[in-house]
Amino acid sequence: MSKKVLSLVIVTGMSGAGKTVAMQSFEDLGYFCIDNMPPNLLPKFWELVHESGTISKVALVVDIRSRAFYDEIFSMLAEMQVDEQEKDQKVEMKIMFLDASDEELVSRYKETRRSHPLAMEGRLLDGIQKERELLGEMKSRAQVVIDTTDLSPRQLREAIFANFQESSEVPTFHVEVMSFGFKYGLPIDADIVMDVRFLRNPYYVPELKVQTGMDKPVYDYVMDSPETENFYNKFYGLLKDILPGYEKEGKTSLTIAVGCTGGQHRSVAIAQRLGTDLKEKYYVDITHRDMDKSQKKVIQNGSK
Repeated sequence: MSKKVLSLVIVTGMSGAGKTVAMQSFEDLGYFCIDNMPPNLLPKFWELVHESGTISKVALVVDIRSRAFYDEIFSMLAEMQVDEQEKDQKVEMKIMFLDASDEELVSRYKETRRSHPLAMEGRLLDGIQKERELLGEMKSRAQVVIDTTDLSPRQLREAIFANFQESSEVPTFHVEVMSFGFKYGLPIDADIVMDVRFLRNPYYVPELKVQTGMDKPVYDYVMDSPETENFYNKFYGLLKDILPGYEKEGKTSLTIAVGCTGGQHRSVAIAQRLGTDLKEKYYVDITHRDMDKSQKKVIQNGSK
């Protein structure tokens, strides 16, 4: 029986080199993230991770604020690895060091108007250079070193994904395709909204009125027209062109909302087809916000 694998990433480096962006990236990769944990709590925390049985990936930020940690971390990691040999779990530990040029770090500090932790009463550059000396051994022992001098937050994110995303993991960029009814209000979390109320409406066909766009007769009624096919091909083509741009800019999710009057027929059919087609390339969720709501009202009105 193979051992369960736990992943521990120590995220460290120069102050201002991008550790905040790094932590956000690890969170998107499914890591349990902790910023600046006191050194003496690490063994207890690791014990709790074992006991939980639900946490498999941990990213721990360590910076110059935990100076004592730098003196103890290597011995701590060695002890943890020895302990793991006696358990049914294997731990993969990596140190990721974020660096940047002195000039770039000075520029970033001046932009944010923050004080360097080692230059509270002196020059900013002196604090940066002192920190670089203190972190020299940590950098030399790091398995992953990323220089962020010329990297945008998006590019840093991509670099972290390239080093730590497993090929078997669910893609970090996913699309939600939602149908809704305008009569119930716009979805506030939508990134793209498409109004399909111009398509012919199954609501006015008696045998289709109480059905939904999930039913084949309604779906076929909506799709079986030159107007629908022309619209759909153009809309789908537009999305295929623009979705890679959203992904490239570092967006982790995108919600496409398709609306008709009640959210029961036309929007459901279009959303269902759109979501199915997008699944060929993206991780997609399909939801129909108002479909049941509209159907209940139709049934109630028809029973009077």
